[in-house]
Amino acid sequence: MARKLGRTTDQRLALLRNLATDLIIHERLETTEAKAKELRSVVEKMITLGKRGDLHARRQAESFLYKADADEEGDQTALQKLFSDIGPRYEDRQGGYTRVLKLGERKGDGAKMAIIELV
Repeated sequence: MARKLGRTTDQRLALLRNLATDLIIHERLETTEAKAKELRSVVEKMITLGKRGDLHARRQAESFLYKADADEEGDQTALQKLFSDIGPRYEDRQGGYTRVLKLGERKGDGAKMAIIELV
């Protein structure tokens, strides 16, 4: 059963779309442990689409990812980076594209924090 993260369905979907787009662009995020674990399955599906690389996979990924600004080192959007860099990088890997590292508790509210990154 999926985590609800204390949000309604549309808010939860928007959160995961935003986090997935940011993770693809930056390849590393610090967030709560529950969000990181939920984000892991979403990003792995996006990377699988990036590995397929056909037009239908590109359109499926485009319908989910936000049309975010380009990353700071180049002019690639999340969709371009997914299909040109990340997909080919994991061509020989059968899943397990992300890693969740637990950090401990956040000082303000005691939430369990984690880093999620691409392997």
